[in-house]
Amino acid sequence: MGKIFKFFVIILLIVMLLGACTVIAAFFYLQTPLTQNNTDFENYILKIPSGRTVKQVAEELVDNRIIRSKEIFYLKAKLQNFKMKAGRYEVSSKMSVDEIFGLLESGRQVHITVSIPEGLTVSQIAKLLEESDVILSSEKFIEEAQNPDFLSEYKIPANNAEGYLFPDTYYFNPAMDERDVLHRLADNFFKKLDELEIPSENPKTLFEMVTLASIVEREYRRPEEAPLIASVFLNRLKYNIGLESCATIVYIITEEKGRPHPEKISYEDLKIDSRYNTYKWAGLPPGPISNPGAVALKAVANPAKTNYFYFRVADSAAGTHHFSSSLEEHATAGRNLSVKKSAGH
Repeated sequence: MGKIFKFFVIILLIVMLLGACTVIAAFFYLQTPLTQNNTDFENYILKIPSGRTVKQVAEELVDNRIIRSKEIFYLKAKLQNFKMKAGRYEVSSKMSVDEIFGLLESGRQVHITVSIPEGLTVSQIAKLLEESDVILSSEKFIEEAQNPDFLSEYKIPANNAEGYLFPDTYYFNPAMDERDVLHRLADNFFKKLDELEIPSENPKTLFEMVTLASIVEREYRRPEEAPLIASVFLNRLKYNIGLESCATIVYIITEEKGRPHPEKISYEDLKIDSRYNTYKWAGLPPGPISNPGAVALKAVANPAKTNYFYFRVADSAAGTHHFSSSLEEHATAGRNLSVKKSAGH
């Protein structure tokens, strides 16, 4: 009996040892890269907001075929006292669990590159940033752009930051929130003013300049014509003549009325009751209608010296305008351009 007992004990120990070896082997195997070759692998952008748990991250990585086992990922994280940092990371099925841990602990995030075009409004910028995964909420961004503390910090004499968010290519840290991003855009605006040697000490004067630049931004097509368009508006302001800018009507329709961008401006549109309607009211509108870039800002800061009071599109394909000093000349130019178009030129 003693020999038989010893035999079974040895067999049991061997089975336990084999079982332990199998568990250990499985433990390490399940930490290896899911993809063992360099061709058939998956890349994935992992977003870790503040407060996200390791268990949630493990489930997301399994669901997107990046790791083999969420249980092993979670267990190893507990054993190693793993501390991940919030952010946006590019992970791959070629990475082991240890490599993923190293990345998430390092904070080496994938920055988000976004190009903000000239002439967008705050709401359009907010939508672009949300669609690019820079911010979580466009509504929150717009709310922050109206925050009195923010406006006071930058000495913006208005109820929103329209006009003060500089259009540029940005590299955003995914950990930034809506307020951080807003500060980044506004800081860049004032930095660009310094580079362009445009004075910004007087908030009221700057606000008026930015307001006019925002209209010029939406009117010009060719950079060399921007100073001419600025001169037209400045001449009209000097003599208290309405600016009559279609761009302000579009702003009313899209931003105040919440309607789609119109294909054409109708005569009824010109009658809309709004302080932004430069066909009904002389002088500048209450504030900027877009966020102008360097060309428009420079054009208003250094306008051409002309006696022009009118301009109209001469060649829509080329983006050129015809400038006139009198209403008669303006009307004649319009008739001549209509004849050319009807003749097929």
